[in-house]
Amino acid sequence: MNFNNHSSLEGQHAFLGASKYHWINYDEEKIAESYSKFMATQKGTVLHAFAAQCILLGQKLPKSQKTLNMYVNDAIGYKMTPEQILYYSDNCFGTADSIVFRNRLLRIHDLKTGVIPAHMEQLEIYAALFCLEYAVKPSDIDIELRLYQNNEIVYHNPTTEDIVPIMDKIITFDKIINKIKQEG
Repeated sequence: MNFNNHSSLEGQHAFLGASKYHWINYDEEKIAESYSKFMATQKGTVLHAFAAQCILLGQKLPKSQKTLNMYVNDAIGYKMTPEQILYYSDNCFGTADSIVFRNRLLRIHDLKTGVIPAHMEQLEIYAALFCLEYAVKPSDIDIELRLYQNNEIVYHNPTTEDIVPIMDKIITFDKIINKIKQEG
C-alpha cells in the first residue's frame, strides 16, 4: 500500500491529535473551551512577536492604558532588549520578554496576554539567571520587575533574600540533573 504524502504537516501537531488524546473524553462545551484557550495562546505568541518587533524598531504605540501599548512603550523608553535568552545551563534557561541592565539597575518586564493571573516568581527566576550568567551579585544591584497584564502593571523590587535562594536552587538542581544524565 502507498500511503498519502503529508510532508507539509511533518513536525506539526493537530489540535485533535493522538499525542494530546484527552480530548476524546471532552464534551462539546469542554472542547470549545479548550480550543478557545489554545487560540488565546496562539494570539499571545503573535502579540509577543509583534511587541518584540515594535521594541526593536523603536516604534511606539499610541499612549493608552492598554497592556500591549504600555509594555511596548515602556520597553522602548527604557531602551530594553526584547526576547533575551538568559542561560545558566542546558537544564536551566529562559527568555525574558524585555530586559536591560544599566547603572546597577536590572529591569525585567513581562507581557502577559492571558487572563490567568501571572506570578512574579517567573521574573525572579529570570533575575537569578541573569545574575548567574553574568556573575552579578544580587546584593550589588537594584532590581525592578514588572508584569503587564489586564491593562495593569504590577511592580516588584525583589531583595537579595528573594533572588539568592533561587540561584542556589538552580545550581543545586542543575548538578542533580547532570548527575542523573551521566548515570543514565
